[in-house]
Amino acid sequence: MKNKQHQLLILILGGLIALSPFSIDMYLPAFPTIASSLKTDIAQVGYSLTSYYAGLCIGQLIYGIVIDRFGRKKPLMIGLFIYLLAAIGCALAPGINLLITIRLFMALGGCVGMVATRAMVRDLFPPEDTAKILSVLVLVMGVAPIIAPTIGGFVNTLMGWRWVFGVMGLISLILIVAVKWFLPESKPADVSVSMKLKVIVPEYLAILKNKSFVIYSLAGGVSYAGMYAYIAGSPFVFTQQFGFSNNAYGWAFAFNACGLIMGSQINRLALKWYDSAKISNYASVLLFFTGGVLLLLTGMGLAGPVTTLIFTFLFLFWLGFINPNATALALKPFSIAAGRASAILGSIQMIAGVAASWLVSFLNNGTIVVMPAVMFVCTLLTVVLLISYRSSLTTTDAINY
Repeated sequence: MKNKQHQLLILILGGLIALSPFSIDMYLPAFPTIASSLKTDIAQVGYSLTSYYAGLCIGQLIYGIVIDRFGRKKPLMIGLFIYLLAAIGCALAPGINLLITIRLFMALGGCVGMVATRAMVRDLFPPEDTAKILSVLVLVMGVAPIIAPTIGGFVNTLMGWRWVFGVMGLISLILIVAVKWFLPESKPADVSVSMKLKVIVPEYLAILKNKSFVIYSLAGGVSYAGMYAYIAGSPFVFTQQFGFSNNAYGWAFAFNACGLIMGSQINRLALKWYDSAKISNYASVLLFFTGGVLLLLTGMGLAGPVTTLIFTFLFLFWLGFINPNATALALKPFSIAAGRASAILGSIQMIAGVAASWLVSFLNNGTIVVMPAVMFVCTLLTVVLLISYRSSLTTTDAINY
């Protein structure tokens, strides 16, 4: 593959996988404006975020079988078109209930990019290069939360909240054109893949019988849930407990996102000397100690704003090593069923992330301990999963591991 073609391919895949994170973060600054315009409160507007998460979980499982049956490009085009119509619907929504409902369909359309991108990376690149490509895509996903609220706030201020969804629709339209004309089909339609529910369910269950897939999917999902715990808890910790202004919090959020970006890019270099399994193991141990020290310092009342910033940065830094490698290792056993495996993996990540976010809110007791406590539990589960799996391998397997 020529260098320019390679770069264009990565750019399109990056746009597809970033679409849903962008759709989550871009309209957050407009919450108060939406609530005022639709004559409701911010809590009700928040349900539109919940419905989007629900759509992501359901949609990924649907697309998993669809992209294996009909190839990658057609489902991508259809999903993006559904997203485009839903974005227009959100922009025109006259009430909060309709907005919440349409956001569900927006997620059902947009999540095709997450599923298809992981599957296409598995299709187009050899297994030893998968983690490197995924590291680049993690870079894109790390940048999205930084720029999305800024763009959303800018559009909301200049043109109003409805145009925020208009911009989302414009992004999907650009992606439709890019997929149609510049993205190669990585897997042709396969008529042997059945769309009957009585066949689909056993096939999904068969994927879940692969121990390597389950371990790495859970490890990647649980570790990533630590980031969701940070996202859910950081506004309270930094703005209410440490007294950061909204502007200062934005800079703190961007600083920590750079940790994820740096980790994922250094991971690409590390893959020249170490394999994905070893990097995941080493990073999980370092993630565990980082989370443990942050929890200890917080519990002892020694974690001020600077200390908390440093350790949350390190937390996301080590996460940048784990997620691409765990994803690559989970998908490695699959080629024909890469779409279905990608769908299950994505759903596991999303369910774990939503659970961690909910736990931070549910356990909130007015102190800063809750966020690092949930983050630490995620690190503990990650290291136990990876190290115990390493120990369960035979001596011959361990040498190749």
